[in-house]
Amino acid sequence: MKHNGLNKNGLCLAILVGATGFLMAPAFAQDAKTADHMNKQQHEEGSDQPVNDTWITTKVKAELLADRDVSGMDISVETVNGTVTLTGHVDTQAQIDRATALARGIKGVTNVDASGLSVAGTHR
Repeated sequence: MKHNGLNKNGLCLAILVGATGFLMAPAFAQDAKTADHMNKQQHEEGSDQPVNDTWITTKVKAELLADRDVSGMDISVETVNGTVTLTGHVDTQAQIDRATALARGIKGVTNVDASGLSVAGTHR
């Protein structure tokens, strides 16, 4: 009888997995349709790589965190329509300049607003 219990459990698992896949198929199809549309749109605009604000923000933040000359943990990054806004407090003006340069170097960035960055202990 134990053998039949395993078969029943296995069958239930197979049905559950199959039903989940069946129910998720429309969502996957929609994601694929959206991705195809984005890829087509980007291709028509002359780019093979879609660049959006979320990607830019993530890339800028990663660059700030990886750079030894910038206090990346103290800088917030927000991107709207390709414009990166940096805010926070850093130790030196050189760090502001470096953070600005790093952000400008990211593909898709159209403008960098570093007016929200200030040197700790001073007011800009």
